[in-house]
Amino acid sequence: MENTPIQISFVDRLDLQGKLDNLPTSPGVYQFKNKEAAILYIGKAVNLRNRVRQYFHASRSLEPRIASMVSKVSDLEIITTDSEVEALILEANLIKLHKPRYNVNLKDDKSYPYIVITKEPYPRVFVARRFNRKEVHIFGPYTDVHTMRAALKTVRDIFRIRSCNFHIDEEFIAKRKTRVCLDYHIKKCDGPCEGLISQERYNDMIAQVALVLNGKISGVKESLEVQMKKASADMKFEDAAYFRDRMKELDVYASKQKVVDIEFRDRDIVAVSTEDDDACGVIFKIREGKVLGRQHYYMNGVEGKTDSEILETLVERYYLEAVDVPKEIVLSFDIESRTIIQQWLSLRRSGGVSFEIPEGGELSKLLEMCKKNARFLLDELKLQKLKQKDFIPAAVRSLQRDLRMEKPPRKIECFDISHFQGTETVASMVVFEDGKPKKSEYRKFKIKTVAPADVNDFASMKEVVYRRYKRVLDEALDLPDLIMVDGGKGQLSSAVESLNELGLGNHPIISLAKKLEDVFVPNQSEPIPIPKSSSALRLLQQIRDEAHRFAVTFHRSLRDKRTLQTELDLIEGIGKKRAKELLESFGSVQGVKFATIEQLTEAVGEKTAQKIQEYFEVDESTTEQKKDELKPM
Repeated sequence: MENTPIQISFVDRLDLQGKLDNLPTSPGVYQFKNKEAAILYIGKAVNLRNRVRQYFHASRSLEPRIASMVSKVSDLEIITTDSEVEALILEANLIKLHKPRYNVNLKDDKSYPYIVITKEPYPRVFVARRFNRKEVHIFGPYTDVHTMRAALKTVRDIFRIRSCNFHIDEEFIAKRKTRVCLDYHIKKCDGPCEGLISQERYNDMIAQVALVLNGKISGVKESLEVQMKKASADMKFEDAAYFRDRMKELDVYASKQKVVDIEFRDRDIVAVSTEDDDACGVIFKIREGKVLGRQHYYMNGVEGKTDSEILETLVERYYLEAVDVPKEIVLSFDIESRTIIQQWLSLRRSGGVSFEIPEGGELSKLLEMCKKNARFLLDELKLQKLKQKDFIPAAVRSLQRDLRMEKPPRKIECFDISHFQGTETVASMVVFEDGKPKKSEYRKFKIKTVAPADVNDFASMKEVVYRRYKRVLDEALDLPDLIMVDGGKGQLSSAVESLNELGLGNHPIISLAKKLEDVFVPNQSEPIPIPKSSSALRLLQQIRDEAHRFAVTFHRSLRDKRTLQTELDLIEGIGKKRAKELLESFGSVQGVKFATIEQLTEAVGEKTAQKIQEYFEVDESTTEQKKDELKPM
């Protein structure tokens, strides 16, 4: 293995070869990066040297997707760990953070809600998406919001937990900062805000809430039954009736959960379904033999991956966030890192965790049901994508009709020029897809070929349109359905000249003139008659205004930067490097201006500090003199 040559395909990867030759044999995580330092792929390894070098062996045939990724690798970064388990956790966290292109990625995992119980003297129970894990106990995540709300409603109906947001402690109660609300009077709360229930009794109730949320209903029923019998023996029949009613409500809640395991065991059933580049993973949570809930996760970037690899990614990412880890996890396939993941989950659970791959019996039936759910959800995702793809907003269809285009202009790119008396001339390009801005594709341009003294918007427009679509052609990118320029016939003609030079003379292009909101097209002297109330014209105005805003913002940032630097550059002994240091030290030119001589001396030395102070003193006296000259006699 050590003598097998490693193939590196281009010269600027020589440094990568050196890194490959010096890889350690310890466990850890590796990150492949392209020449722009963007992360392409993150993986874990028991032996970094053996694992990483496998990608670059000339004798090894790679799948097309992996071969494509390896051809783009220009750099490698590794992080060594003390164990395989640490490498597993680090890999999962880094993939979640960076979402590399060639890894399988779970979609929207940050947005899933949890039910949280606060760690307060009198805890609260509510739904949250963001929280400090040190301050709460969490249950979830819930990918099915209906399941979550049903669980929350159940605990609120059964237990008298407070719904207010006060931080209630002994001091709060002693100072009588509030009075009981309506919830107390309708027996939805026991009034902890006025100390009408002890902290111990309230927290016992919260402990039962946690058990219900974890699916441990039988233990809660047993506790309620003990309390009911004790209250009855103490002749507290109203309390006994309360506990009896809570038991009945728990029975109703439990009856809605399907019994799937006569052994009444706790286990998770995990399955995936894939199609093209998408996949859906489903986890059935079975507690005390009943299906407590179903979690599902959509994934992308799965093309070329095996079902086993996709399943392993799902297991790693789900249990990285999941609070409750059962003793048994049922999988539809075996996974490569099975032993390491078992060790990790055993540590999280503080007890043994086993993986089962059933070949028959009741578990196989449960697994098949889980697979069917995954397939159904994946089909639903595909249908939604198809609907989104086919849906075209009315304004876009109206624009197609008014411009007499063969197909709807779903993607529009619009250009605008901005300058101030010929200085800092810049251009902007904004992109709208289906009538909505796509800011990730916005672009800024500094005009290079037009002299500042010329103040030539036409030439500037010609340059920027040429640069944009020359790059689109060179990089084989998709052309927009419609090109749009801000201005009249002059700007349009300049843009068309560039398109003709690039062989794109027949591509749809228009201009929108500000004064009368006229829409012009090539080879037509009169504007196209579009009603002023038309949704198509409103869309064009929105796009034009956004391009103008983006260009002006860019221009102002350049102008402000130039103005700030130039004023400091005027001071004798201050170069660009020293000016930058001063701005970093004092925050702005004003900060430098009002700094004390001692502060300036510490930053740049006594001689230069004296020159800075003298410059601003002269500048201020000149300003005051001008003010005096302007005063009326």
